[in-house]
Amino acid sequence: MQPIYFRGTQKLSKTERFFERLKETVKMGDLDKYGKMGVEALKEYTPKDTGKTADSWEYGIEHDKNGSTIYWYNTNNVNGVNIALILQYGHLKSSGYWVQGVDYINPAMKPVFDEIAKKAWREVERA
Repeated sequence: MQPIYFRGTQKLSKTERFFERLKETVKMGDLDKYGKMGVEALKEYTPKDTGKTADSWEYGIEHDKNGSTIYWYNTNNVNGVNIALILQYGHLKSSGYWVQGVDYINPAMKPVFDEIAKKAWREVERA
């Protein structure tokens, strides 16, 4: 996400306060809630053979000076290959046969992203 910059000669204290409040709208508990929500959605939507890939979703939260980021990842790797990714994008089998991927990550995460956007918009309207 690119930062927003303001330039002007007027005092921007109200605008600055607005954006400081906006930055704090998604609190730590909310990030954890959305992280867990994403893991559950990914687990539900992941194609299942043994169920190992579906059970291998996790999330993390990183903070820096610009804000916080939630990221989701899958720990099921076989011979250095992330199985969740080859399920999503497809892969070439050793026999030379192409296995088409299935877009399951985007449909799984859409409701989570929609919920985050809805929450952020409610906070913008309150400000």
